[in-house]
Amino acid sequence: MSDERTPNLSRRQFITGAAAAVASLTVAPGVFLLKTSSASIPDSPGTKPGARWGILIDSNKCGDCNACVTACHEENGVKSLNRPRTDAQWIRKVEITDRATGHSRSLPVMCQHCEHPPCADVCPTGASFRRADGIVLVNKHTCIGCRYCMMACPYKARSFIHEPLEDQLPHAPRGKGTVESCTLCVHRIDRGERTTACVEACRKDGNGAMVFGNLNDPDSEISRRLAQYGGVAIRADLGLNPGVRYQGL
Repeated sequence: MSDERTPNLSRRQFITGAAAAVASLTVAPGVFLLKTSSASIPDSPGTKPGARWGILIDSNKCGDCNACVTACHEENGVKSLNRPRTDAQWIRKVEITDRATGHSRSLPVMCQHCEHPPCADVCPTGASFRRADGIVLVNKHTCIGCRYCMMACPYKARSFIHEPLEDQLPHAPRGKGTVESCTLCVHRIDRGERTTACVEACRKDGNGAMVFGNLNDPDSEISRRLAQYGGVAIRADLGLNPGVRYQGL
């Protein structure tokens, strides 16, 4: 993954910047990257039937802290190797600026858990997939490290593991030569919990800018906030219908 320490993007660049996925791509003579089905995989035991999990982020409340990033990486055993250009980033903070007013704000960006994920469409082995509850994951047993999903993702949300890793956590297996990204704390969801490490940290140590919940439940906090205040998707023009929405952009 490219270095995203503090990029300074315009609001328009951030929301409408280039990067659309392709359904079928010739990568070399006689070698084709074929579109695979992105049909949902059934939920795991313990998940809520009919749910679609998502996160709402209020950009007006999000400050310069890194509580969400720290919590995510601690939760999943993602450690810095002091290699800015190749370090894994399951979530990162991006600074955007409105050129018309000069107003800047900092936003967390992670896997957007799309309803129609390009990463799953281009994966030649089916390692990238979307569960029925909307969580997009990578099966490390079938990932061959081709990194097509990284090229297809318009949000630069995936990382490639270059080095052998130690001290991995049982709920977050990671391995050299595979791709990874935010899992929406799927291990918590499957245990019946209803929050993620980033949202929990934002409420405790941050600015309370993040809400997690069931987008299909009209009575959930996230649905009520979206109904009252609205929310936008990054690169809505791609029609991916992500599960992560933003307010104040």
